[in-house]
Amino acid sequence: MTISLDRLVDQVMAELEKKLGTAGLPDKKDAPAPKSTTEADDSQQVTASSTGGGSQEHARQSPVTDAGSHAEESGVLGFGDSASHNVPNPKWAEGMNELLANTPARIGVWRAGTRPLTREILKFRCDHAAAVDSIYGEVNQAVLDEFGMFTVETRYGNTENYLKRPDMGRIVTDEGIELIRKRCVMKPQVQVVVSDGLSANAVDANLRDVYPSLLDSLEAYGLKTGTPFFVRGGRVAVMDQIGELLQPEVLVLLIGERPGLVSSKSMSAYMCFRPRQGTVESDRTVVSNIHRGGTPPVEAGAHIGTILKKMIEQQASGVRLEI
Repeated sequence: MTISLDRLVDQVMAELEKKLGTAGLPDKKDAPAPKSTTEADDSQQVTASSTGGGSQEHARQSPVTDAGSHAEESGVLGFGDSASHNVPNPKWAEGMNELLANTPARIGVWRAGTRPLTREILKFRCDHAAAVDSIYGEVNQAVLDEFGMFTVETRYGNTENYLKRPDMGRIVTDEGIELIRKRCVMKPQVQVVVSDGLSANAVDANLRDVYPSLLDSLEAYGLKTGTPFFVRGGRVAVMDQIGELLQPEVLVLLIGERPGLVSSKSMSAYMCFRPRQGTVESDRTVVSNIHRGGTPPVEAGAHIGTILKKMIEQQASGVRLEI
């Protein structure tokens, strides 16, 4: 049975309260105990715009709100619950509420003495663990099988080497090259490639939405697609080698983004007109932040199709493309 992050944190907090003999106290139990005049003045100055060293460190390291952390569990950030900050009597409540309503950043989380609240530390550690799992995890094979995608690998070797040697993620193995040549349509208008990149979770969470939407968009524009496949351990520039092999008009690489503490399920779509070995980054076009709390996957798929159509019409991509 899956337990939501908020429920897990609540259970841990309840156990801590029992051990400390504080169960049943009001929510203000997390607020700091009465202090000296100097400490009290310092506490009152902790707001979203505070410049105090301890407050800045806290703002960088603590999760945003209960709603924000729970939303990441379900794939929706849902920030905007401006009433869920923990700062008691902020000097500019309206400003803090406005910030919280427009960002998932870890602000307005308060502290206990000089340390973050236990609840916020637990959420921070959960979010960090999710980011690590994304990097070291593997894409669910059932998701790839659902779309008939075969798999090739780069020369990355293992995850540790992948992180240390990005260049190895740009080169498909000899076995992979032979498989691509054997199974893929040559010179398609649009070649779709999927890769785990730095987040396997991004593929699991978004591919079922973004890929069908992309296909529908391409079909509506009358564009033909090649044979889709999955690249394990791929980097962005692997699309150059694939472009050299298959020679498509345009290629789109759906790849997992580097995970962060706000979302570990974000995907990017890198696109290029006639990618070849030696393509420079300014020749690529990218749609990033594709996840349920950012650019919705279905909307992203439709938008990617529109961009690919313009690339073919203008025979350009990157900084030369007029969108």
